[in-house]
Amino acid sequence: MAPRGVLPRRLDGVWWPYSRDLLTQLPLLLAALPTAWGHVTGVTVNATAWSAAPGRMFVANQVVRLHKSVAAPDTVVLLAPGHGRWDLLVVAPDTTEEAAESLMAAALDDPAAGPDGGA
Repeated sequence: MAPRGVLPRRLDGVWWPYSRDLLTQLPLLLAALPTAWGHVTGVTVNATAWSAAPGRMFVANQVVRLHKSVAAPDTVVLLAPGHGRWDLLVVAPDTTEEAAESLMAAALDDPAAGPDGGA
């Protein structure tokens, strides 16, 4: 997760899932989030980047609504009512460790830029 600061960030963190199986990977992500983020009830993912998934799923005894979009191909958006919205860069599961580390460092280093350094 990105450190909190005074400048706005395009990304709040990075997620490097083990596979494109959203039904398996999303519960792992949600379980790893800081408790201060509250309960995530809505998740927006890129429709073409993930295996088929229903419009909602049951995670940790809570319903999470899944929204599919093509607007942000490399991100996932998490919504927690009363707590906020978090945008995470998604590193493709087949990315090498070296490339993933570089992407994660770049994404979280510059408050105004994403993984491309603002270009």
